[in-house]
Amino acid sequence: MSKKYHFIAIGGAVMHNLALALLAKGYEVSGSDDEIYEPSKSRLRNAGILPKEKGWFPEKIHSELDGIILGMHARIDNPELIRAKELNIPVYSFPEFIYNQSQNKQRVVISGSHGKTTITSMILHVLQSLDMEFDYLVGAQIEGFDLMVKLSEAPVIIIEGDEYLTSPLDRRPKFFHYHHHILLMSGIAWDHFNVFPTFENYKTQFEELIKITPKGGTFIYCENDPEVNDLAKNISLKQVDLIPYTNHEYFVENSKTLLKTNFGDIPIEIFGNHNLQNLQGALEICRKLGVEDQDFYKAIQNFKGAAKRQEILAQANDRIFFRDFAHAPSKLKATVNAVKNQFPDRRLIAVQELHTYSSLNKDFVHNYAHTFDEADIAIIYLNPKAVSLKKLELMDDSTLREGFKREDLKIFTDSSQLKSFLEEQDFKDTNLLLMSSGNYDDMDLTILKSKLNKNHF
Repeated sequence: MSKKYHFIAIGGAVMHNLALALLAKGYEVSGSDDEIYEPSKSRLRNAGILPKEKGWFPEKIHSELDGIILGMHARIDNPELIRAKELNIPVYSFPEFIYNQSQNKQRVVISGSHGKTTITSMILHVLQSLDMEFDYLVGAQIEGFDLMVKLSEAPVIIIEGDEYLTSPLDRRPKFFHYHHHILLMSGIAWDHFNVFPTFENYKTQFEELIKITPKGGTFIYCENDPEVNDLAKNISLKQVDLIPYTNHEYFVENSKTLLKTNFGDIPIEIFGNHNLQNLQGALEICRKLGVEDQDFYKAIQNFKGAAKRQEILAQANDRIFFRDFAHAPSKLKATVNAVKNQFPDRRLIAVQELHTYSSLNKDFVHNYAHTFDEADIAIIYLNPKAVSLKKLELMDDSTLREGFKREDLKIFTDSSQLKSFLEEQDFKDTNLLLMSSGNYDDMDLTILKSKLNKNHF
């Protein structure tokens, strides 16, 4: 008999992917949510499991369910959750459920404040190209993969280990639940200011994660990152394989990045020092999983990146329009620097939407100092509505300019005005970089794309 699971807050990015993965596994799946956006809505509808109406319905919770999967978006007083507890139905957060389904697998966890989605995506890309059997959990859509989650009978699972909170019932980071055998840590840079009020508190989460590496396990860490390096040197780990890494050797020729390898110079699609660190981390994991270096290099040549990571929306012979998920200070600086270093002869217009609780908070903004230095034109967009929803105070222009340490910072609070400003620009020998974990209030990019698709003669 097939198992039956109900999702409370089925519309989330990972939650709806997990629901679709369980459906593909032959399980019966139902769910509820008070708001479901695209693409979750269409994907759930096409699979036949889109809730008929928005809201929470305790009558959906019955004793024949094998379990409830609880999303972070749900509140602790959710009526469906209350009903599930009354009926003693097991309630899992999605990380607990992933562990529940992968107890007999080798578990590989990719952690860090930045780069974890890209590293995980690289590993999945390589393993898939080699026809290896594996399960996975990743935080973005990847080319060649229908879902962000896969659960099967595979002997290994690759997990992007997020440090954000597990669920309304469990205020610990998700990554503690996976009980890794192999752990990679890319870097530590303060994020999620609303959950981890001090940097020390934030760093402690990663310290505790390293400490639970089991005997016979592996800890792979980026020694370029001072915080990670400090933890690796000071935590006593017995009978654990320690593997430090730095960025892979490379050079740039005619705005193309090539890896230096024992098999010759190998061109790749991605660029930037941070991505060459990510690539080396992915290589170290693949080696532990039995992949030969030559096979890794062959596969990585056509890796284009995860969705919204240096994603190209339009390009011509003297211009490129990039979109990137960068929002935390370390990600913003790495992305701006990468684009400028790859195309040093082109002007760079860099736009950052302040969208997260941390980025919109005047007590955190100083962490963005000098992140925009490499941009020729630096622009900030923030929506007063988003600020008020987060119950924060709208920062004035001088606070933002002081925080970013950039006197010529251009600041917009209306997306239509930002759109007009960008569309008026001359993009001759110019790259445009839009960065955000949001969507600029659904700003229409049609005209911009067409301007950046035109060759200059």
